[in-house]
Amino acid sequence: MQLDPQDLTPTINRLKRAQGQLTAVIRMLEESRDCKDVVTQLSAVSRALDKAGFSIIATGLEQCLRQEDPSLDKAELEKMFLSLA
Repeated sequence: MQLDPQDLTPTINRLKRAQGQLTAVIRMLEESRDCKDVVTQLSAVSRALDKAGFSIIATGLEQCLRQEDPSLDKAELEKMFLSLA
């Protein structure tokens, strides 16, 4: 299943923000910043990645349903979804 990049623009933007947050976490660790601050930022990165993954799967499902894709494998889609849980 190929995803339409235009449908994923918000997800791509979310991943770019997460990339910036992760860079900040690394910098915080290198600067010996407070553990609580580091964990807070790391948690934000983790949530952003989870939301991006769910968005990608939701977009893929929507595209499959619109196109009535005969290769749609429910078990495979379920496996991808559960890999994020």
